[in-house]
Amino acid sequence: MKDRISTLMDGELDDESAAQTIDAVGRDRDALETWRTYHMISDAMRQSRVLSDGFAARVTQRLAAEPTVLAPRALQAQPRRWFAVPAAASVVAAVGLVGWMAFGPQPQAPAPASTAVAQAQPEPKPTLVPLPSAASDYLLAHQGFSPRISFQGMAPYVRTVSEQTVEPRR
Repeated sequence: MKDRISTLMDGELDDESAAQTIDAVGRDRDALETWRTYHMISDAMRQSRVLSDGFAARVTQRLAAEPTVLAPRALQAQPRRWFAVPAAASVVAAVGLVGWMAFGPQPQAPAPASTAVAQAQPEPKPTLVPLPSAASDYLLAHQGFSPRISFQGMAPYVRTVSEQTVEPRR
């Protein structure tokens, strides 16, 4: 057993053998004394400070005598913060903005006389110039960088996908 303890202290045992040796040291009183003696020899060779006899027993007794804390102490009361005031101000501002947009000044409708004049003159129709297919490919590839995409949702994608090209693709 002393050889196995020495080999364990040198770190030359595999995990399974080390576990078996440690279990044996915990069960056998003579093996435990050998373990302590080998460690004292190791400490003396390294010139480590040696603890007094019964040190571990005294630490165990003192730890057992300490009270167990089951709950932390109560926290100090903090001053009350007014979280509701900024929230209420935001709601009031939002209601005011919606009210201004709904009931604010509206543009006046044109007078009926000017409507008759406007109907007499035909409105010029815009001429549509078709883009070459390379332009559509360019726009499709770069439309994700447009700042207006986030406001329109899927509409730009639908227009791009549904567009009919006259030119054959290369």
